[in-house]
Amino acid sequence: MKHFVFGAALALSTIGAAWASDTPAPEDAALYIINLEDGATVQSPVQIKFGLQGMGVAPAGVEKEQTGHHHIYLNRPAFGEAENDAEIAANGIPSDDNHIHFGGGQTEVSLDLEPGEYTVQLVLGDHFHIPHNPPVVSERITITVTE
Repeated sequence: MKHFVFGAALALSTIGAAWASDTPAPEDAALYIINLEDGATVQSPVQIKFGLQGMGVAPAGVEKEQTGHHHIYLNRPAFGEAENDAEIAANGIPSDDNHIHFGGGQTEVSLDLEPGEYTVQLVLGDHFHIPHNPPVVSERITITVTE
């Protein structure tokens, strides 16, 4: 999985100047979901634990080199594949039902989700919620929530 994360970050970093962030990330930084695998079937509330290698976690608003805070992309295309991702890369990750912020520096969450299929991806944001350069993202996984 680490190779996928690095490869995804590298691919996103080569898209072009529109993706450039002012906040650098180490090339070997890796973001991943610790406790869930692609295709998992789980019950609500869903525990999601965030893993990060090569960087540290700092709350939103705290500017410190090689740190960021977590965001969950829920039921949306993987970062770099949605129409508005260039805008997000330039201006920051929005806060809505598909973009869940953990600006306090949290490293896990318990989500109450209705039964159904969900996609989940982690995206690291800098002190302004802007993805790093290169972006530090996890693999996008699909989970099924049962009653």
